[in-house]
Amino acid sequence: MNIVLTGASSGIGFEAALEFTLSSENKVVCIARSSDKLRKLLEIAKGINPDCTLLPVEFDIVNDDYAALIPFLKERLGKVDILINNAGALINKPFLETTHADLYEMFESNVVGHFSMIQNLIPLMGESSHIVNIGSMGGFQGSVKFPGLSAYSSSKSALHTLTECLAFELAETGIKVNCLALGSAQTEMLEQAFPGYQSPVLAFEMGKYVADFARTGHKFFNGKVIPVAVTTP
Repeated sequence: MNIVLTGASSGIGFEAALEFTLSSENKVVCIARSSDKLRKLLEIAKGINPDCTLLPVEFDIVNDDYAALIPFLKERLGKVDILINNAGALINKPFLETTHADLYEMFESNVVGHFSMIQNLIPLMGESSHIVNIGSMGGFQGSVKFPGLSAYSSSKSALHTLTECLAFELAETGIKVNCLALGSAQTEMLEQAFPGYQSPVLAFEMGKYVADFARTGHKFFNGKVIPVAVTTP
């Protein structure tokens, strides 16, 4: 399978990338802003499976020029079977202290960048291709909300709705679009936003789940926002 994965330099994206590279038949394009972390990912992947194909790409999904990325993907992959929109950011700040710049940052990182990735990659996708957006329980309707996450949760809620819209709009193409509204996992982003908090789910466990869903979820779901959490919303 040909896989494009954003936010691959750490956490869930890093672990999902490693899961995909266990199979030498997969070609995995790993996109992130940190070249150092991408090199580390490649080193680990090759250490686990020397025959794997992992292509690290330093790219900012919000600010960089897709005119450079798309020809690379066409040349190295041809068709894209799976797109996982995992890149994102989290700001934990009381609502009254949250600035417009904070809100813009959340929507750019958690919605606009994914919007751009999808628009640009659709021409490389076809019937049975699967777009997986990584949402959050923080943006899941009816779930327990937490103080400090108004901007973050609002952006994730927008991503959830985008998923539902695209599944309907792309129905004739055969491309499936789903969203995993993840609960907490022990990642760098979680530790920075909530120092001292210990999640019951490890990053590699969630990464494996995401990879497994990306491979098979489109056979059972389309346009769904699926809560993935060990607590009841």
